[in-house]
Amino acid sequence: MTVPPDLATALAGLAGRRPLLVATDYDGVLSPLVGDPGAAGPAPGAAEALARVAAADGVTVALVSGRGLEDLQAVSGFSGPYRWIGSHGAEFDGPLTGQLAGRRDALAETLAPLVTAVPGALLEVKPASVAVHVRQVADPGAATALLASADAAVDPSLTKKPGKAVLEVAVTDADKGSAVTRLRGELGTAAVVYLGDDRTDEDVFRSLGPDDAGIKVGEGETAARYRVADPDAVVATLRQLADLLS
Repeated sequence: MTVPPDLATALAGLAGRRPLLVATDYDGVLSPLVGDPGAAGPAPGAAEALARVAAADGVTVALVSGRGLEDLQAVSGFSGPYRWIGSHGAEFDGPLTGQLAGRRDALAETLAPLVTAVPGALLEVKPASVAVHVRQVADPGAATALLASADAAVDPSLTKKPGKAVLEVAVTDADKGSAVTRLRGELGTAAVVYLGDDRTDEDVFRSLGPDDAGIKVGEGETAARYRVADPDAVVATLRQLADLLS
C-alpha cells in the first residue's frame, strides 16, 4: 500500500524536524473499528511500525485515546517508550483521582436503563466518562433513537463527545486538542504529526499549525490537511515515516 503523494512529501519534510511529536488515536486508526471495544486488537504491523518511529532520536510517540489508560494499554498490548493520554486528555500520563467517580457512576445509572432496553447496545463506563455504543444494534432507527434519548437524558453541563455510532458523555471538559497542545509545550516540539479518525480528533486537527501534519483516517469532513483510507494505510504511513527518520 502506498502513501498519498501529498502526504509522502509532507512526511519527508517533517522527518528532519526535531524534536518531533508523533501522536495517534487508537480505535479506527491503529486498530480497525469493531463492535466490542474489548476486542479491538491492533492492525497487523501497527505495533512494529509504531516502535520503529519511537526508536528514532528526537522523536516522541504518544497514544491519545478516549479509552481509559489501563484499558488502552491492555487492549493494544503496546509496550515501549510511549506517552499515554487517556480519557480524551483527562488522564495525562496517569490515572484520574477518585473525586469524579461518583458523578460518573450516577451518569451510568441514568443511562443504563435506556441502553438495556435496546438489543445490541452497549454501555461502557470509563474513568472519566460513560459511552453509549450502538455499532451492534441491528435496527438503525433504534440506534439513532437511543443516541438521541441518551443525549436528552444527561445533565447539559456535562461534556458530550459524539462519535461514530457512539455518544460519550464526560464528567470533565478535557479534550484531545488541549492534551496534545500541553504535551507539545512540555516537549518543546518543532512539529507534530497527528493521526485520528473521529470527531473528537478534530480538536487536535484544529490546534495544529502550518508546520504540522494532521492526518484524517477514513471518510468525513475534517480540519486535517491529509487523509488516508484505513488502519492498513496508517501502518504504511508509519512505516514510511520510520524509513525517513532512520
